[in-house]
Amino acid sequence: MKSEIYNIEAKKVGDLTLTKSVFDTEYSSSIINQAIRVYLFNQRSSYAKTKTRSEVAGTRKKVWSQKGTGNARHGNRTAPIFKGGGVALGPDGMQNYSLKMNKKMKKQALSAVLTKFAKEKKILIIDDFSKLEPKTKTGIKLITGLKSADSVLSKSKKIGIITDKTIDLVKRSFGNIKSINLLTLNSLNVYDLSKQNYLIFSQQAIEQLK
Repeated sequence: MKSEIYNIEAKKVGDLTLTKSVFDTEYSSSIINQAIRVYLFNQRSSYAKTKTRSEVAGTRKKVWSQKGTGNARHGNRTAPIFKGGGVALGPDGMQNYSLKMNKKMKKQALSAVLTKFAKEKKILIIDDFSKLEPKTKTGIKLITGLKSADSVLSKSKKIGIITDKTIDLVKRSFGNIKSINLLTLNSLNVYDLSKQNYLIFSQQAIEQLK
């Protein structure tokens, strides 16, 4: 499986054979869904908290005598049975929603997403970003040129640009373009990839994925 290589002037300069173990693997959508679920659950924080009977404001005086009233025995009005009392067995703000996924499955899920993009011809490579002028109009010009050369890219509303590390030139050129999402290999995950319609790799990033 091959992907086209372009320069920063949006001109094709060659082709690159994609690594089979990364971009051409057997997969099922279930492992992708599972990886997304694990990622989202691990981003979740516990905000819900209720007050117990020891935390609510109120008198601690016994509501009525223990005997002789005909009523059931009670302590004070902070008990959960009374209006305005504490909550029994409510959330305490320490809930743990995190899930785990082993390294092998994470790798399989990541390869599955990349394989899906590769088979749908939604990947291209930029040979060198280092000569890119750090201006938004330069980034727009490059994306416009690439869209005119690739019909699939021209229909894509969300484009991910993936580099081996954070590159200041790339950040300045594409950071203000709403349709562009900047990603690096260190932070690459199934959730972020699944939100993109098309992927543009730097040649250094694609080689490191081997």
